[in-house]
Amino acid sequence: MSVPTAVAAKPEISLRRGVRLRDYGIVIALLAIVVALSVSTDTFFSSANAINVLDQCAVVGLLAAGATVCILAGVFDLTASASLALSSIIGVQVVRLTSVTLGFVTAVLVGAAIGWITGMIVVRSGVNSFIATLATSIIYRGLAVILTSGAIVYPLATQTDAFAVFTTGSIFGLTWATMVFAVVVIVIGVIVAYTTFGRRLYAVGGNIEAARLSGIRVGSVQVSAYVISGVCSALAGLILCSRAGSAQSTMATGIELTAIAAAVIGGTSILGGEGAIWRGVVGAFLLTLIGNGFNLLGWNTTYQQVVQGALILFAVTVDRLLRKRSR
Repeated sequence: MSVPTAVAAKPEISLRRGVRLRDYGIVIALLAIVVALSVSTDTFFSSANAINVLDQCAVVGLLAAGATVCILAGVFDLTASASLALSSIIGVQVVRLTSVTLGFVTAVLVGAAIGWITGMIVVRSGVNSFIATLATSIIYRGLAVILTSGAIVYPLATQTDAFAVFTTGSIFGLTWATMVFAVVVIVIGVIVAYTTFGRRLYAVGGNIEAARLSGIRVGSVQVSAYVISGVCSALAGLILCSRAGSAQSTMATGIELTAIAAAVIGGTSILGGEGAIWRGVVGAFLLTLIGNGFNLLGWNTTYQQVVQGALILFAVTVDRLLRKRSR
């Protein structure tokens, strides 16, 4: 091999290593935590704890999947928790008037509608998505307060058992919340990874001007991303409602930041165009395991936020360094 060829090969090898680090570094971190907890505690590998971890991850995992889709498209969605609350409240109110099934379907449709409205506001206004979704999240949360007058909304007494469907067992002891989480994540993952829409999603997030010049309807792609995020928020809200047996305007406040954190920790680039749904899900599992570990070990959960913040900073720093090396 000639010297120039060898020199030229080094950046390529370095780039491949960087891509592998970004792809699988989060998996190594997850396995490391699993090993550490299995050694440190006697109950971590119990079936009850495993089912609990999966169930607890369902809400954040769904929101992380929606956040990942939006970030891939080059936008942020800070309306997730407000959309979750508003769709859940409307769903519970419909449950009271009709049935649990119709109420749940209505909540999902409302979540999709909220996502569409948010996307249209971002695309049509031209305002930075971070600011636009922050403003609309305040509006949605205000609407939730108006609809409930600040009170907690319950289903009818005769509907309580059916309303708690997401907390009941399904297959191998797994709750319906876990099953819905798994199915939705798989469907979204397939759509993003193997369809034309998924390729357009990456193109828009990677270079919006190049995507526009190539004929991609950028606005439609970004609005669709918000719709997917809205559906994920609605499903996450239904799971929380089912657990609590009620809905209220203050539910899940701030959880959208945890979802974005899961996506970023998982290796999805904050600048858009690079990432995968499975990474966001692994990031959600990582955050869930940290919380689970603090509980099993009896540690002060106050420090949990410090650990999560350090992980986010580390993930963003690594992403920046890998991008800089790939130039």
